[in-house]
Amino acid sequence: MAELTCLLEDEAATAQLAAAIAELAQPGWLVFLEGPLAAGKTSFARAFLRAFGHRGKVKSPTFTVVESYALPRFTVHHFDLYRINDPDELHYLGFDDFVHGTAVCLIEWPSRAANSLPTPDLRLTLTPLSLEQRRVQLETADPILLKALEQSRIISFLSSR
Repeated sequence: MAELTCLLEDEAATAQLAAAIAELAQPGWLVFLEGPLAAGKTSFARAFLRAFGHRGKVKSPTFTVVESYALPRFTVHHFDLYRINDPDELHYLGFDDFVHGTAVCLIEWPSRAANSLPTPDLRLTLTPLSLEQRRVQLETADPILLKALEQSRIISFLSSR
């Protein structure tokens, strides 16, 4: 996996990063959002959805496990697996139907599913450095996506900080 690391000074920088990634998003993408509680995973997901023009409420799917958003380009399924106790629970939720379709899936807490998830197209690991500041590590095995990420104006800007 190749990686890039960026410094996010505040929530606005997180929104800029989410918008840059949304520009590159393709149907069927699987995006893992990792990090401790309050790392900014849901803030990233909210900004990602807003980048596609979603204006409604974006709530954390902690208790519902998944919230789906039908957007003009494609559907986005936002998962929060924090409350999953056994990876087999995903089977009962019909998880494979979500992940193997044409929608983009944002998955918070993917580690709760053990090794039962496919390899993500993109993994973001958010690490809080202070109340506002975050470090984000972006990882992908796709050399074309890595090149696009490296050439993204906002990601290049954030990476140079």
